[in-house]
Amino acid sequence: MSTEPEPPSTTENTGPGTPDDAPPAEGSVETDPTAATDGGPASEAAAGEGAPESPAADATDPESGADEAARKLSEAEAELAAQKLERERIERRKAEKQGPIPAGTKLSGKAADLLAAVRAVEGGEKPAATVFADPEPAPRRPAAEPVRRPQPVAAEPAATAPAPDTVEGVRRVLTGGGAPETLAPQVAAALGEGAAQELGEDPWQLLRVPGVRPEQADGFARALLGAECAPDDERRGRAVTVWLLEQAALAGHTALELPALTAALGRQGVPDADAAVQSTLAEGEALAFQDAVDEPGAAPVRTAEREESEEGDENDDEESGPVRVLVGLERYALAEESLADALARVVNSVAKEASTAWESAAASASGSTAELIRAVAGHGLVLHTGGEAARAEPAALLTAARSLGLRAVAACHTPDGRRRLAAHLNADDGDGFLVTVPGLLSGAEGPGRDAEGAFALDLLIVLDAPQLDVETAAMLVESLPDGARLVLGGDPAMLWSAGPGRVFADLLAARVCPQVASRTPDPGPLGELVSGVGIGELNQVEAPGKEIVIVPVRDAGEAVHRTVQLVADSVPRAFGIPAEQTVVVTPGHGGAAGTRALNAALKERLNPGPGRFGGFDPGDRIAYSPAPGRTVPGQVVTADAEGLHLSCAGAAVVVPRERVEQSVRHGWALTAHQAVGSRWPAAVVVLPGDAAQVLSRPWVYTAFSRAERHLSVVHGVEQALAAAVAEVTAKPRTTRLPVLLRTQVPAAG
Repeated sequence: MSTEPEPPSTTENTGPGTPDDAPPAEGSVETDPTAATDGGPASEAAAGEGAPESPAADATDPESGADEAARKLSEAEAELAAQKLERERIERRKAEKQGPIPAGTKLSGKAADLLAAVRAVEGGEKPAATVFADPEPAPRRPAAEPVRRPQPVAAEPAATAPAPDTVEGVRRVLTGGGAPETLAPQVAAALGEGAAQELGEDPWQLLRVPGVRPEQADGFARALLGAECAPDDERRGRAVTVWLLEQAALAGHTALELPALTAALGRQGVPDADAAVQSTLAEGEALAFQDAVDEPGAAPVRTAEREESEEGDENDDEESGPVRVLVGLERYALAEESLADALARVVNSVAKEASTAWESAAASASGSTAELIRAVAGHGLVLHTGGEAARAEPAALLTAARSLGLRAVAACHTPDGRRRLAAHLNADDGDGFLVTVPGLLSGAEGPGRDAEGAFALDLLIVLDAPQLDVETAAMLVESLPDGARLVLGGDPAMLWSAGPGRVFADLLAARVCPQVASRTPDPGPLGELVSGVGIGELNQVEAPGKEIVIVPVRDAGEAVHRTVQLVADSVPRAFGIPAEQTVVVTPGHGGAAGTRALNAALKERLNPGPGRFGGFDPGDRIAYSPAPGRTVPGQVVTADAEGLHLSCAGAAVVVPRERVEQSVRHGWALTAHQAVGSRWPAAVVVLPGDAAQVLSRPWVYTAFSRAERHLSVVHGVEQALAAAVAEVTAKPRTTRLPVLLRTQVPAAG
């Protein structure tokens, strides 16, 4: 059993594939010859035709009238039988078309493996594998998602659907290479209008589809190119380079150092890694940067772009100090540079003196709240750190700013975060000045934008800031008008963003603006436990009210059994917390105690049913992902021809049936990345025996802090839990934001 996401079939864990690997059985994209047969109309018609023929064949003796009559009767019976079989076949086919068709059921062999890999990534069952380090679970890039209210809304399409003729052309190319034709829409969406021609000329472009690995693309290329396929093919080198950079982004990096990239290319069977990188850069599929090595006290240095404009003078490079060469995808490079520019504008556009009105507001507060108000009064950008109880301080700042007549808005990562902030304000979380980040960006929530496209506000407070990836942060900060103030607040001990970048941590490290650390501790035994975890200590905490309960288990089967018992019986009986207000958090989706196994057991106990719509029934708790990297807990209401009807944070959502498989999962049990940003009255954290290898201090901190009143820990990792808290910190991410900021903003005193 493993708490890591389960690999579909055998393709996920194979070694680096090269085009000349002898047998294509392990990594290639081949279909079983039987997979080309539908197995439906043709085969059923043959059976239907053959079945009624046998009675007629036996009644062919022309020697008597009785025999002739019997023969005619047998023919009539045969005709009726044939009609009956045909009607049954038609009804059966109609029923199959009306019901959900599990992806990949018409395929076998390696084509089925490839389709399973793609579906696993799309559905969030496993993150795409990374070749640099084990990524934290399900790192995916978030995107702005409209949350329209109050009427029910359909789920936002992932992208504009490609033209039918484009999809059909891609389907023919895929079939010719032995790949599942069901991948045609994804390939067409990734490659655009000329997808069929591009894929035919460069089969390794199949790597643009999430979930496809190089060894699978190699098999597809062998089938299409034949003898022309070779390990040193320039097209393969470029495609694998881009794929590696995408994998790095899924692991949180915005760029890779050149030695790390070339080493990874070597592991993927690219003979000349340097040539592959140069070819990728020449084609504009990636960008290279030369950044100064981050040294304490180093003076501001020129950026790589400015260096390139003066590259004729080699002595300049020698005098600029040690540098590192980075390679990254354009979208993240531009986002990081845009974010740095926008942050510099915010820092430099606000007067540094505090007005009398701000001083009056600060005087009426105390402690770190007053410190926060004074910092905001005199600076355009302020960072605020603290736990759950510290949210009261940005709430007080919001109240003070609005009392001064400023257009102030607070944005949270999730609807539940907005609800919790509203509790500090005694306000309705539907008020226009309390929003979610996706809702603010989409325009569905908040004050809207002015004529120039900037937010119509004077102060933006963003809570849960550690969850901001570089692209979302860039969109937010770029949308601020000149003179507006920005406060980024959050708990730096939490897991970082699902998407690339570590914006909040980079800003804390860069020290380009005031930082206010809250002195408001989280209360009670839970607060004491979580605070200790944050500094690397797993303390023995007194819990007279059984706020914290440790449940030891021997194996994964017992862990699942005890988890169901806790959620369904023990916690409701002891604390009066119903099952629907308890969340289960576990390290991964796969394995005998992952989210899939736990959700199956919890559904059987709490809401048994046949799963009439894609495995879901009314009343099921779900985790809805409107966009990669975002998870909104909810409940199934009903299902009809429009799709699956959900209730998510009080809003009605309709997910079209074709998107259910990839965007809706059962949600009694979640991973910590899915649960971050939300809290529940009770949490059951499941740590099966083999979870030890994936535990870290940020993971434990995030999982334990999901509980408001009660925490049960289903404990099967023995001493590995304390070791992870003490020794395993957040995995490093390669980013450029600190260097970019140093060139534009002087360090704060």
